[in-house]
Amino acid sequence: MLYRDFGNTGWKVSAIGLGTWNIGNQWGKVDDVTAYATIREAYECGVNLFDTAESYGVPNGLSEERLGTALAGIRHQVYVVSKVGHWGERTGQGVPKTTPDMIRLCVFASLGRMHTDWLDVVLCHEGDIADPSVYLEGFEAMKQAGYVRHYGISTDRLDVLQRFNADGNCSVVEVDYSLLNRAAESELLPYCREQGIGVLVRGPLRKGLLSGKYTVDSVFADDVRSDWNAGQARRAQVERELAAVERLKERVAPGQEMVTTALRYVISHPAAPVAIPGAKSPEQARMNAEAGERELTAEERQALQALL
Repeated sequence: MLYRDFGNTGWKVSAIGLGTWNIGNQWGKVDDVTAYATIREAYECGVNLFDTAESYGVPNGLSEERLGTALAGIRHQVYVVSKVGHWGERTGQGVPKTTPDMIRLCVFASLGRMHTDWLDVVLCHEGDIADPSVYLEGFEAMKQAGYVRHYGISTDRLDVLQRFNADGNCSVVEVDYSLLNRAAESELLPYCREQGIGVLVRGPLRKGLLSGKYTVDSVFADDVRSDWNAGQARRAQVERELAAVERLKERVAPGQEMVTTALRYVISHPAAPVAIPGAKSPEQARMNAEAGERELTAEERQALQALL
């Protein structure tokens, strides 16, 4: 596993992390034992950064609960990132984010669900927020009290990131970036590199499309991708992306080779991002982690870009 500097935090983090959205039952049922084994396998394979959020899971918070249990005994050896911003919205009663105290309330709740005394990073989970001052004040208060080490935002928009970083206090950004979505390469990733902001990459496998195992005949039964099916809202976009994956297959075999290539493409950007693919089994966690053994060369990256 490669370990690189994570922005200006002073930490050495694994090039591949683990996203825990997938172990919360929204991507299909995962039992407790499998969830714990998936997290521990990632750790045994060299992963030292784990990403979660207050809203991940059915019920809300299940991913945090499972992550906290699985990290018992090794919490001090890893970095934990969580996100605040959507608690209860999916079930019809979101927590209002009207004062810094409400942000503090949500962070304390995350700490409780994970049975930990601190978060290494907490992120604002509202990617299009116009005025982040409530989050900034709440996060800073938690940092000064020792409950949070660094904070940042999950967003795909440079203007949102710049507002959040107006005072230079944004340490980490989480962004959607993959071979199928390279928008961040134009401005956002260069900005992070200039500012010394650590980068986490969600969606590095485009919710599974970059495994190469799906076709236009595939049916998506999980809650997260149900709008990818025929007649649904995002069907046209998914069909375009599936066509791009077919072109990718001319160079890269579906399965582990494609997964490894897609993850290595992401972590090889000069901004040194950490990819945080999800996994629903120890086998998937191990396969993802193996991608962190090396970066792609500039020539390898360009060859992939030419196909898409």
